[in-house]
Amino acid sequence: MPNYIGPEAILEKKKKYIMPCLGHFYKEPRQMVRGEMQYLYDSEGRKYLDCFAGVSVMNCGHCNPEITKKVCEQVTTLQHVCNIYLTENFVNLAERLAEVTPGSLQKSFFCSTGSEANEGAALLASIYTGSSEFLALRNGLHGRTKLGMNLTGIQMWRTDPNPVGGIHFAPNPYCYRCPLGKKHPECDLACANMAEDIIKTATSGHPAALIAEPIQGNAGIVVPPKGYFKRLKEILAKYNTLLIIDEVQTGFARSGKMFAIENFDVAPDIMTVAKALGNGAPISAFISTAEIADTYTKPGASTLGGNPVSTTAGLAVLDYIKEHDLMGNARARGQQLRDGLGELQKKYPVIGDIRGIGLMVGAEFIHPEDRGPNPELLDTLLETLKDRGFIIGKNGVARNVMAFQPPLVITEQNVNDVLNALELALSETL
Repeated sequence: MPNYIGPEAILEKKKKYIMPCLGHFYKEPRQMVRGEMQYLYDSEGRKYLDCFAGVSVMNCGHCNPEITKKVCEQVTTLQHVCNIYLTENFVNLAERLAEVTPGSLQKSFFCSTGSEANEGAALLASIYTGSSEFLALRNGLHGRTKLGMNLTGIQMWRTDPNPVGGIHFAPNPYCYRCPLGKKHPECDLACANMAEDIIKTATSGHPAALIAEPIQGNAGIVVPPKGYFKRLKEILAKYNTLLIIDEVQTGFARSGKMFAIENFDVAPDIMTVAKALGNGAPISAFISTAEIADTYTKPGASTLGGNPVSTTAGLAVLDYIKEHDLMGNARARGQQLRDGLGELQKKYPVIGDIRGIGLMVGAEFIHPEDRGPNPELLDTLLETLKDRGFIIGKNGVARNVMAFQPPLVITEQNVNDVLNALELALSETL
């Protein structure tokens, strides 16, 4: 076995050389040294079922041999020339994205991270509309850049001491804890309707765009009710305001469709993608209709955006998703996971809500007597599950939502194993 420095030495170096804003999961974190499809291995040789996929990145699995082979071939052929020079994969991937994205999305701009893609999407919306005002949803997360952070509706991620003006937040469609105190469907989608009130009272009347995740990841896997995005799109159209859909966490088969917005029968004006497109290679893009994209005419480039290696990974990802029916597996395994969590919920009322689409599933942990968030219990469970070989995420504004976002190659047995492990941890803890 290689001579790894181990978790304690990494933590010492991290404290000395890494900015303190970067935290980590677990009281006793492990050093991960190897990945193999849905599994991770630590420096002491322990094996883990990965149920978080590096936060929705490794949709096709860690070190997927079919993808890795193509990436390695590209690395030994041509790594980088910048996108101001001509390379074939660059335009081929853009063509493939135009084929698989919803509606009339056609033209792409490649960059390296989701934050960059969201920043670029906002810029494009401003260029097209001539407006610098934006709407976003409470509890949304759109990046750590200046504008992306200010479009984020979660206080813990808004570390900018001088916020950008002209950004207004609409209530998010969080039915379990409705911010308006209403119940669906009697509410008549009041949270969507509030967007119109905000446009009419808090803006100039012509915002550039509203940006939203189709499923809010960091908010706690918050899934809007059917009809929400259709209502929102109708409202935005009245004020010539674009809809930007952030598919950074939700894209590329995770929801059982290629993009999560397709579950809501709405086509965005601009869409952002990242994470799973590269399956570990850094790549992102913002994509729009020809009409909108063609207004971006002043010079713009991204030094590493769409480089030969990352675009090779992107093309290989799209091939793998189709050839191995990852959308079908996401639907089947996601249903199995939600059904199993539902059975656990009947026995353990500390599970207050279960929600998700495909293999993006959240289980919200609460104090049953008042439905208050219970992040302490979740942390205990996650630590126990880690020690037994299961890596599961957490999110939610109160950090009380267990997040299942595994590689989309997981099996029926894998899902049964994690459900059994969770049941055992609950029985021992409560």
